[in-house]
Amino acid sequence: MYKRDIYTVLSNEPLTPAVYRMVLEGDTQYITRSGQFINIELEGKFLRRPISVSDYDDKTITIIYKVVGSGTDQMRGMAVGTKLDILTGLGNGFNTENEAKSPLLVGGGVGVPPLYNLCKRLLAEGKKPSVILGFNTKDEIFYEEEFKALGVEVYCSTADGSHGTKGFVTDVIREKAMQFDYLYTCGPLPMLKALYDATEVDGEFSFEERMGCGFGACVGCTCKTKYGNKRICKEGPVLKREEIIW
Repeated sequence: MYKRDIYTVLSNEPLTPAVYRMVLEGDTQYITRSGQFINIELEGKFLRRPISVSDYDDKTITIIYKVVGSGTDQMRGMAVGTKLDILTGLGNGFNTENEAKSPLLVGGGVGVPPLYNLCKRLLAEGKKPSVILGFNTKDEIFYEEEFKALGVEVYCSTADGSHGTKGFVTDVIREKAMQFDYLYTCGPLPMLKALYDATEVDGEFSFEERMGCGFGACVGCTCKTKYGNKRICKEGPVLKREEIIW
């Protein structure tokens, strides 16, 4: 179930030169799981922009977006008080109803945001998550301190070695000989594939696809799984490890 409504920008601030955090005020009742997303209507744009939810409460939604094109550049300039037409409660999100006690959360770049609320949920359920954040360079890092403030172990990797482990998130797992009983991950496809190959535990992978409608009507983001075709915007963006076909 999703809902269309008008939301108000409460804040819009840079976390890095290219990454921004926006807080929106509005109806959040249709967001039921970490990992869901919203779809924002932008003036002059034919298609809405899908952005994952980083955090939410009963009145606000927090999103983190990277400025990569004209749409997100338009968002960067939005002032406090701007009204936005948004579809909310989209996608299936992550499922925390399992027997895992020490899950690992792995985010790459703009795949990091949806893991923040997930981490909070896991902690509230008495679980002990650990977190790996992967970036190209230290100048791109965001939310490392926010995760640490939750009281969890946080590790970083950078491709150029400017912060944390030099290399990729899989190098952190090997270097630290990390032990975990479930995997939650979101990020670019090469990272997801590398994690799939480097781990054996059950888990959930959040995928990115180009979306037309965002709620399953246009079937433009359909992908093959072991259980048939699934729409990333509707049955996804989160898929279970056992159903993924690479």
